[in-house]
Amino acid sequence: MSSGAAAGSSRGSGRSNLTLRILSALVVGAVALALTYLGGMPFRFFAAAVAGLVLYEWLAMRPAAGRLHRAVVWAVFAASMAALVLGLSAPFLLAALGVAFAVALVHAAATGQGAWSAFGIAYAGLPALALAQLRGADEAGLVAILFLYAVVWATDIVAYFVGRSLGGPKLAPAISPGKTWSGAIGGAVGGTVAGVAVSSLAGAAIGLGAAFILALLLSVLSQVGDLFESALKRRCGVKDSGAILPGHGGIMDRVDGLVAAAILLYLLGIVFSGLSAPAALFSR
Repeated sequence: MSSGAAAGSSRGSGRSNLTLRILSALVVGAVALALTYLGGMPFRFFAAAVAGLVLYEWLAMRPAAGRLHRAVVWAVFAASMAALVLGLSAPFLLAALGVAFAVALVHAAATGQGAWSAFGIAYAGLPALALAQLRGADEAGLVAILFLYAVVWATDIVAYFVGRSLGGPKLAPAISPGKTWSGAIGGAVGGTVAGVAVSSLAGAAIGLGAAFILALLLSVLSQVGDLFESALKRRCGVKDSGAILPGHGGIMDRVDGLVAAAILLYLLGIVFSGLSAPAALFSR
């Protein structure tokens, strides 16, 4: 094949991958938005299902654990997610997830499996709990999740296109060679603008300045979460966490930024609004 033909093939492959990336993102986004709007058990089931897929990919990246240990991990994780779907209170859910983590950790130590699977329960379960508790059953919960989506999604999209367009110095070449400082800064700007826009349009009580600071924090942390997942994949010797999403790879590849940002927003919600109403910051 000539160099011109090879270049054309590469460009065609790149366009095809970008098309798949956009289409799969649109489908996933539409499903997420629809279930977020519905709230209640449909949204909690969605959060638990995504958490299950994340745990599946986490365990698949280091598949050395024995069958019995994997069965124990899935049993305790499923029990904690069942509690989440049923809508039990935050203290009970935190306790259930803590017990699942502890059981997996103790069983891993007893069988010489290592702590990888136990930390997978935390990585998959904590953001699911955070999302379910933030959404709750009121309008403030809906606005909180839409704010979170806007920040994380805009950060990811703007960082991708700015990084591709401007290039420049690499952000963390040893972890993720494709990420650049221009993309990171562009993503932070895009995520912050998107978050402030959602907050303002929704008439949230949080205020413009606080919304700006919160959106910026979430945007930066979502990119840290992305880098953390890239470091995990590099350590495990895999390119993608899975292949369920065309153009994106696995579920972990799609929600890596959301994992970190959701947990931070939930923690801040607890600090400023209390454990029973973490989304009250976004009330009208």
